[in-house]
Amino acid sequence: MTETNYHDVLIIGSGAAGLACALSLADKMSVALLSKTGIKSGSTWWAQGGIAAVLDDADSVEAHVQDTLVAGAGLCHQERVRQIVERGRDSIDWLLDKGVEFTRIEGESDFLHLTREGGHSHRRIIHHQDRTGQAVSHSLSDRVLEHANIELFENRIAIDLVTQADKGSAKIRCNGAYALDLESKEVSLHQARVVILATGGASKVYLYSTSPEGASGDGIAMAWRAGCRVANMEFNQFHPTCLYHSQARSFLLTEALRGEGAVLLTPGGKRFMPDFDERAELAPRDVVARAIDHEMKRLGLDYVHLDISHRPAEFVRSHFPTIYENCLALGIDITSDPIPVVPAAHYTCGGVVVNGHGETDLQNLFAIGETAFTGMHGANRMASNSLLECIVYAQLAAEQVSRVIDAIPRPDYAKPWDESQVTHSDEDVVISHNWDELRRFMWDYVGIVRTNKRLQRALHRVELLKSEIQEYYSNYKVSNDLVELRNLVVVAERIILSAMQRKESRGLHYSLDHPDLSPIAQDTIMVPINFAGQDVIVNRNT
Repeated sequence: MTETNYHDVLIIGSGAAGLACALSLADKMSVALLSKTGIKSGSTWWAQGGIAAVLDDADSVEAHVQDTLVAGAGLCHQERVRQIVERGRDSIDWLLDKGVEFTRIEGESDFLHLTREGGHSHRRIIHHQDRTGQAVSHSLSDRVLEHANIELFENRIAIDLVTQADKGSAKIRCNGAYALDLESKEVSLHQARVVILATGGASKVYLYSTSPEGASGDGIAMAWRAGCRVANMEFNQFHPTCLYHSQARSFLLTEALRGEGAVLLTPGGKRFMPDFDERAELAPRDVVARAIDHEMKRLGLDYVHLDISHRPAEFVRSHFPTIYENCLALGIDITSDPIPVVPAAHYTCGGVVVNGHGETDLQNLFAIGETAFTGMHGANRMASNSLLECIVYAQLAAEQVSRVIDAIPRPDYAKPWDESQVTHSDEDVVISHNWDELRRFMWDYVGIVRTNKRLQRALHRVELLKSEIQEYYSNYKVSNDLVELRNLVVVAERIILSAMQRKESRGLHYSLDHPDLSPIAQDTIMVPINFAGQDVIVNRNT
């Protein structure tokens, strides 16, 4: 029998956005929090750099807004950027109140240490050494575990959203989700008056990514299947500096290294970033990633070097202890040795279209964090703006839920999960083969540099895989790998089709067939056949 759970709010995802939203709601209502793995895991845990916020008197909201607009290459929604940046200081105060221990200036404990990263004109990155994500995740998850109104469901992967007809408006509304318990292998039903997607991005669609777990586009795919629009899926950020090592495929090297003076070199020792951009290593990530990709292809390299060995050894060890320790365990002493690096898929700038409160096209369904398309990042996310967006939109969504929750009736009882027509698979090789093929052709054909021919090849392959995966899903019991693969093929198709629609090169989307920038900046908005049709408008000024 299907386990059934009911709460006022169901939050799917336990990264920074999900945790912050749960804590912002739980004093007023019951909250269910679904975590695909353990609560102290996911993309937030692995974030090294920090959170961008205006905390220095020499800095300003206007400067942060303008830096973000420049990095976003004309596609940022200015009203949204300003909305998020203006709430930066309050968000940091909220995190401090929840116990997050940010690094202080040595000898001046009353002052927070700020670093600088690519695209920023000022030092405005608040951090906890080089493991900010761990500090944020640890503190917020501890507060969640302490709260009596939050029920945590770990090791649960959401499969699909549950909807019903809304008697009051004759529209479809979301009232829950089915989730697979990865330990018992049973499917449970979680119902709520409001559902919030905080499942992260979709970088796992590529062969090489900085996400050791998660990031399989679950929320984006579920929302699309339920009738929500998605936007700007062609803008996939590749982090320029992921450690190149057979034992550490997903270990990224924070932007803050370059902010503190690290330079990029060919294996022969030539510094090359000044040849590509006057900002050199502090150029936005898309510029740096393309430059590395260019040098690797030009010289036939497997990697380039990131070098901070010219800085004092004690400075490097104290500012980047996690990177120092991890690299040293692999035989690389970053205080004296250059670090081999390659670009890797890192962040999804597009996502589920939302309004200024995080509401999607489907009634009572919200999306926050990397899952959502707010308009903040445009064609290229500026470093450390993502965690800021997570906290701000978690609170904006919580504020809106608090305003509307009393008017939302308890959901009708949904049908239990039906497995009567499926069997256990004896062909799991199909999943592993399709998984590998999908991620490989996305890397080869829809990566940092694209062409029309590559995109056509990718579309042909994804259409074949989609039919194979759907047939498999219809006949066999679900598993974690099958659920993720089913979601990744949906996301991959959205990325390919969005890239094919963009007849220009802008930000993270670079096409050899369309190398010029169009004079008109337009979002790529995709509408599903079963479009839910709510009034979600994203304003923009470009």
